[in-house]
Amino acid sequence: MTTLRTGAMIASLADEGQRVTAAPFGHTLARLADTRADIVGMTADLGKYTDLHIFAQAHPDRFYQMGMAEQLLMGAAAGMAREGFMPFVTTYAVFAARRAYDFIYMAIAEDRLNVKIACALPGLTTGYGPSHQATDDIAIFRSVPGLTVIDPCDATDIEQATVAAADLDGPVYLRLLRGQVPRVLDDYDGGFAIGKARLLRDGADVLFISSGILTMRALQAATALAADRIDAGVLHLATVKPLDSAAIATALSRPGRLIVVAENHAVTGGFGEAVLAHAALQGHGGRMRQIGLPDAFLDAGALPTLHDRYGISTTTIIGRVKAWL
Repeated sequence: MTTLRTGAMIASLADEGQRVTAAPFGHTLARLADTRADIVGMTADLGKYTDLHIFAQAHPDRFYQMGMAEQLLMGAAAGMAREGFMPFVTTYAVFAARRAYDFIYMAIAEDRLNVKIACALPGLTTGYGPSHQATDDIAIFRSVPGLTVIDPCDATDIEQATVAAADLDGPVYLRLLRGQVPRVLDDYDGGFAIGKARLLRDGADVLFISSGILTMRALQAATALAADRIDAGVLHLATVKPLDSAAIATALSRPGRLIVVAENHAVTGGFGEAVLAHAALQGHGGRMRQIGLPDAFLDAGALPTLHDRYGISTTTIIGRVKAWL
């Protein structure tokens, strides 16, 4: 089971002894910039807390500290993109989604500018309460036309997604795990590609369709369920938009198993609703259930307690799946 060692703001999602990588986003971006002169880094007073300080140390002449002004950050990034640069901008997900949304929509997305928005503290990854918990960012950003939305699972996903975002011509929103980030997906075949799902393990009784850190939880739950002779699979979709419709259709075509859609986001308007809507449009009539955060303002507190309370801990996921079966 997962134990989160927590400070008030940011908790480690790694188990004791689990492989981790420090600041995978910052180090990957710094390496990319060694060979790509168009990359610039920009932040709204949160370089240290989004791992962009690694980039700043490696390329100080291409780092821009915009102060606590998220709207200015997005507007300036749009201007840099118009001049031929590729800005990677960082802040907390709540600030991008709530304070700077109109600037992202009108200044960046409408003209399909080449701006990459990497935001820390997605979903319930901080105990600081609703002011910092981005439980609605996917719902907000997947409604923006032409904006690619990525929800990585681990350090491996983040490293590969950062490279893929740089290779993509157009705006990207990347949910960011920072600090000591677990490495999970190295043990599975395949790799990250925008718009492509990964079947990490198959299962005859249950299939988790998951994104973000809930894929880590789904893999842990599947291992525990196997001890009770419940065969559970995990289909990981790191790209929320565009959604891998073909992979979902294939998963739903197999009869007789429970489908559990799992995400670190409110059940309203996020990845889960996107998958469920796709299933309904395809006429899927099988059993489907949803795991996610409630449509509510969440409490502040220690993350292990909050993850249990709101149903996204490994233990609660196992209990719910057994009850549904």
